Amino acid sequence: MSDFKLLKDVTLGKDVIIRDFVNLYGCSIGDGSRIGTFVEIQKGAVIGRDCRIQSHTFICEGVTIEDGCFIGHGVMFNNDRVPRALNKDGKQTGAGDWTLEKTLVKKGATIGSGATILPGITIGEGALVGAGAVVTKDVPPGATVVGNPARPLS
Repeated sequence: MSDFKLLKDVTLGKDVIIRDFVNLYGCSIGDGSRIGTFVEIQKGAVIGRDCRIQSHTFICEGVTIEDGCFIGHGVMFNNDRVPRALNKDGKQTGAGDWTLEKTLVKKGATIGSGATILPGITIGEGALVGAGAVVTKDVPPGATVVGNPARPLS
């Protein structure tokens, strides 16, 4: 494990490897998983066993990644379909001003570098999301999806 700041309420399994410049808080990371540099994993996110999370990836609240998944460089997860800085009255939004939509990445799935995963998505077991894809709908188990919006590869 490299030198990094472990913030409150983080649960780490055995043999987890965490590289430099990682921001973790309120999350759980399973045994044998590897977290690359410049990754942020927010509260309530769950990373399974034996996962590889590559550098510059953002895993927000509400994301669950099951065992044996590969998440490429610079993957961005989202958890709010209508993000806003200000309410209609012009005041800054707070915790109660948005709706958390959970995302599930099932066992053995792969998400290629630079992919964007919109909120409320399930990526099926063993599925592959191509690099740079924008996933707007659920991905069936074993499917390969590419493009913007992501579509099954024929």
